[in-house]
Amino acid sequence: MIPSLSPRALSILLGLAALTPACAPSGDGAEAPAAAPVDAAVKPQRRVSTLVVRPRSFAERIEVAAVIEAPRDATLSARASGTVRTLVALGATVEAGAVVARLDDGLQRAVAGQARAQIESAQAALALARDNQRRQKPLFDRQIISALEFQGIESQLAQAEAALAQVRAARDSAEEQIAVTRVVTPFGGTVEERFVEAGEQVSPGQRVLRVVDTAVVKVTAGVPERYSVDIVPGAAVEVRFSAYGIGPRQGEVAFVGRTIDPQNRTFPVEVRLDNAEGAFKPQMVARLVLTRATLADALVLPQSALVLHESGQSVFVVDRGVAGRPSVSRRVEAEIGARSAGEVVITAGLKPGDEVVVLGQASLAGGDPVEVVSGDGG
Repeated sequence: MIPSLSPRALSILLGLAALTPACAPSGDGAEAPAAAPVDAAVKPQRRVSTLVVRPRSFAERIEVAAVIEAPRDATLSARASGTVRTLVALGATVEAGAVVARLDDGLQRAVAGQARAQIESAQAALALARDNQRRQKPLFDRQIISALEFQGIESQLAQAEAALAQVRAARDSAEEQIAVTRVVTPFGGTVEERFVEAGEQVSPGQRVLRVVDTAVVKVTAGVPERYSVDIVPGAAVEVRFSAYGIGPRQGEVAFVGRTIDPQNRTFPVEVRLDNAEGAFKPQMVARLVLTRATLADALVLPQSALVLHESGQSVFVVDRGVAGRPSVSRRVEAEIGARSAGEVVITAGLKPGDEVVVLGQASLAGGDPVEVVSGDGG
């Protein structure tokens, strides 16, 4: 028997009955199915740029810091004591063998003059001794004079010859003393520094001036030891400058060191550059871009196309839609090879003709519909 209910209670029960089918379990006890997933065809399309990878050559390069140096840079010193009489001007251009400084050589010249006078006297004495020996020789041959007398005559001749040689040596020494009062440059160049001025007293070994030849400069750099078997003389190189408004210059490696610096684990390399216009100055900073190897038929991507994740690196490939369906993205694990100048070689994971996302990949997931807004994928 159903008890009687008030109109208000009956109204509440009817309202609950109306709500029960929406939340009650199904007849077999299973929960009501969740909402169906949204089809990929109706997902919003991601706008991307792509690149179709095709085999091409790839130069693997390394870049190292370098500095400009003058291969001929000499500080010239005095070879004698004395007072500086003349010096070439700072900045003057001089030829090889030019006298760039002179010391007072008055005493040396006096000694040389005395030696030359002694030579004239010794030559006269020698001529007399030779004439005497020539006249006495027939007399000795006819035994008119004794052997002892002729031996004395020949001794006088030998003494005269020795005396002449001695004064000639004294003259040569005096002239050498004059020569060492001159400072001579071993090569042509520009007087870059003067360490003394005219009238100053100098001593042997004291610095006088510096001459630098910058017609040809060398670019020196230390290359990490792991590249020691890759860089050889004659290898192609590009020299780049970032701070001087100078464009890159092409050249080749002129020298490769055979030893490793234990302090920084690098080996030295040198590149020579013509500097007839004087654009390069010693101690300028540069970058050397050295070609380590050249690969043929490599699949190359911009390094920015890579997407990093916990297990490695991947790229997104676009699968073009057919039959009216949209193009979609597909994640591909990529194995990386050589890198250079913002590019990277893909050694595994891609094949020629794959269309790779190079812009917009950061927000992609596999299976996302995409709209290719730029690229060479057609």
